[in-house]
Amino acid sequence: MATIAAPDPNPISPRYVAPPGACDAPCHIFGPEARFPYAPARRYTPPDAPKEMLASLHRQLGLSRAVLVQASCHGTDNRAMLDAIASSHGAWRGVAMVDATVTDAELETLHEGGVRAVRFNFVQHLGGAPDLKAVDEMLRRVGALGWHVVLHLDAQDIATYRTFLDRLRVPFVIDHMGRVKAALGLGQPPFRRLLDLMKSELAWVKVSGPERISTTGKPFHDAVPFARALVEAAPDRTLWGSDFPHPNVDVMPNDGELLDLFAMVTDDDSLRHSVLVDNPTRLYW
Repeated sequence: MATIAAPDPNPISPRYVAPPGACDAPCHIFGPEARFPYAPARRYTPPDAPKEMLASLHRQLGLSRAVLVQASCHGTDNRAMLDAIASSHGAWRGVAMVDATVTDAELETLHEGGVRAVRFNFVQHLGGAPDLKAVDEMLRRVGALGWHVVLHLDAQDIATYRTFLDRLRVPFVIDHMGRVKAALGLGQPPFRRLLDLMKSELAWVKVSGPERISTTGKPFHDAVPFARALVEAAPDRTLWGSDFPHPNVDVMPNDGELLDLFAMVTDDDSLRHSVLVDNPTRLYW
C-alpha cells in the first residue's frame, strides 16, 4: 500500500485573523502508530500526525476548536481520536467510523467521549458505497443520540444517491464541496445538483479541500467561486476546515494559506463568523 505525503512542515501565519471560537471542521489525526496502530486493511499508510502536531498548528493559525474526523487509515478503531478529544478540555469534537457490530453501549461511550456524528465513504477509489440498508439502520440508531452523518460523496454521484439522501431524517454533511472539478465551471451538472441539494434544511456542506477540486494548483484560487456559491446558498449550514494533514492529495497545501483562502470567499465578517464559529457550534456543541 502507498505511503502518502506528510503535511507542509512550514505553515505560514495567515494574514486573516480568525474570530474567537473559530473551528477547524474537518481535520484529522494519524497515530502515533506505535500507540494507535493503523488498520491492517487500510488503503494508504500515512506519516504520523498526532494530536500534538494538530494543536501546535491551531495555535499558529489562531483556531481554538476542532472537529476530528476519523480517517479511513484507522478504520473503525476510534481510540486515537477519542484520546485526542479527551486531551482538548472540551475544545474538540469527533466524527466516528463504526460498523454494524457496534453496540448501543459502545455508541454511548463514543458520545460521552465527544463524538457527535458517524462518517460513511461513498468515493469509489476509497472503496465505494456502503450497504445503504445498513446505513439507514445505523442512522436510526445514532439519530436517537442526536448525531448527524458525514458523507464523503462525489457530487457527480448525487443523482445516483438522491433517493437515499431524500429519505435521511438526520442532518447530513457533504465533504469537500462534493469534490467537484473546478475546471468544469459553476454551471456543471454535479455542482448544480449540489446547490439544489443544499435547499434541504438537513443538508450541510464543508467548503474544505480546495486542493482536491482545483485544477490550477496553488494557491487554488479556482476553488473560491465554488465555496462562495455554497456559502451564499446555505450560510447557516456551511462549515470550513483545513483537512489537515491532507491525506491523498496531489498538491500539498500550506495550512496558513488555506485560512487566507477562506477569507477570500466573502468580505462579510458576520458571514465568516457564521461559518467558523456559529455553524459548528450548533452542529457539534
